[in-house]
Amino acid sequence: MTVHFIGAGPGAADLLTLRAVRLLAGSAVCLYAGTYLDDEVLGHCPQGARLVNTQSMTLDEITAEMVAAHEAGHDVARLCSGDPSVYSAVAEQARRLDAAGVPWDVCPGVPAYAAAAAVVGRELTVPEVAQSVVLTRAQKDSTRMPAGEELANFARTGATLVLHLAIRHTRRLAAELTEHYGADCPVVVGSLVSQPDELILRGTLADIADQVEAAGLRQAAVILVGPALAAGDTDFVESHLYSCDRRRG
Repeated sequence: MTVHFIGAGPGAADLLTLRAVRLLAGSAVCLYAGTYLDDEVLGHCPQGARLVNTQSMTLDEITAEMVAAHEAGHDVARLCSGDPSVYSAVAEQARRLDAAGVPWDVCPGVPAYAAAAAVVGRELTVPEVAQSVVLTRAQKDSTRMPAGEELANFARTGATLVLHLAIRHTRRLAAELTEHYGADCPVVVGSLVSQPDELILRGTLADIADQVEAAGLRQAAVILVGPALAAGDTDFVESHLYSCDRRRG
């Protein structure tokens, strides 16, 4: 039997991929983090499936559930918020499954930052404004960031920043980023994007912390920072890809 690491997307049941729905429907056991998804997602699981909320579980306990299901002859759906390629702990879970001889695979999902960008109708890579997107996180009471991955180093590039696991540190991060982007740099915060309690905050590095604190946001949110977020309100160079001056054929 197989453990399927499935990207649950930003949390909405209709933003799962067709493959994800098929895998959920065929798995007798489903492990999920209750903080990050709408209960409707679990409606894709078969009737009578064992549903395990991993929100308060350790890695050992999660692994034990998956190994036990495998030994009982059941496929397992391991739902990951967003896309499993980013901040999903797939690497550490997969390492333990390999050691236990349990096969696994990965089904991609819609990243939360992509859902947030869609809601506000902004492209994160705008010609001659920003052509790179940096996915990173805050670090305080968590594992250390590797040497060289300081936020200031990314900010110096002027790229669009996507900050995960950072909402509790918004004020500190905004102050740090202001030095590189300026106080009027646009910011979008997306909380529970695509879910019934979705909240989108739009502001600048000067005022976004006040908005976040007023809204009481503490988790399940992504922060987007960069001048590309204002490109719809200003003039910018159009892409060479579709230019009339570009030779085709």
